[in-house]
Amino acid sequence: MSVKVLILGANGFIGSNLTEQILQTRDWEIYGMDLNTNNIESYLKNKRFHFKEGDITLQKDWIEEQIKNCDVILPLVAIATPATYVQNPLRIFELDFEANLPIIRQCLQYKKHIVFPSTSEVYGMCPDTEFKEEESNLVLGPIHKERWIYSCSKQLLDRVIYAYGAHHGLNFTLFRPFNWIGPRQDNILNIKEGGARVLPQFISNILHNKPIQLVDGGIQRRCFTYIGDGIDALIKIIENANGRAKNRIFNIGNPHNNYSICELADILISKMKEHPTYAEKATQAKIINSASQNYYGSGYQDVNTRVPSIENARKYLSWEPEVDIQTALNLTLDYYLNNFTKTNK
Repeated sequence: MSVKVLILGANGFIGSNLTEQILQTRDWEIYGMDLNTNNIESYLKNKRFHFKEGDITLQKDWIEEQIKNCDVILPLVAIATPATYVQNPLRIFELDFEANLPIIRQCLQYKKHIVFPSTSEVYGMCPDTEFKEEESNLVLGPIHKERWIYSCSKQLLDRVIYAYGAHHGLNFTLFRPFNWIGPRQDNILNIKEGGARVLPQFISNILHNKPIQLVDGGIQRRCFTYIGDGIDALIKIIENANGRAKNRIFNIGNPHNNYSICELADILISKMKEHPTYAEKATQAKIINSASQNYYGSGYQDVNTRVPSIENARKYLSWEPEVDIQTALNLTLDYYLNNFTKTNK
């Protein structure tokens, strides 16, 4: 029997890559919504893709109808750029928390399985050497460090979903992406400094002859996970929604791709030097240090390391990340540079 999947945020980084993988490898039907279609244009005519252009805060009746109709619900709409956490924290709360809460409650009402995107940021400043879903403490900074409103909003939804599952029978799966990278993550054309996530920001800066700014020296280490590996995990979660993935939390990350932001910048520049068209830009690229207070503002705070335990994903999903950092950057650069070339012809 074909699975019906509702993807809210179908044009986004995770949503568009998930849509592509499902339509190419499964016989499932997708019902999707987003504000734009630039990442999913080639799939709009697919008979198994039913898309509505719209806003989840406005098209509430359509969303409720699709929740009734579908088997698995993925509410992927969220703002996930640190600059916004500091500059417009209430927007984070309104969209990431408030707009998603009614969707969670409707999944309970209509007895549908919700696959909800938590975040590695819920662990905050946890001192553990690796973060475990059921054991690690979730440690956030003081209130005036507004950067944590994203983490706090996601964490509270995690707790609400868990409570609905434990006390009212909601079927759920929480997944926590650890620094997923790859095609379609952010638009690299004319983005403001801090307006994108780290890898697209760096690529954009090089292409537009702007210096790469390392916040506080770029000593922060992250476990970069290729989007293809992440999507494979999501497919397994959907396939096991009523089995091994039911009412579980999964870190989805690649502990082997543990690099500092500074190292990421160096590797990226080396990779871009291998592309003849952009080798000169890469050669001329400058790296400068920026204090976080100047780059993001006084409400910013960060952690130096964020490493996932992925034993749950191994045990219950038989999932293992496969793409190393070199391959991940090659695939990501090929996508962005090819598109940049087409745009600038």
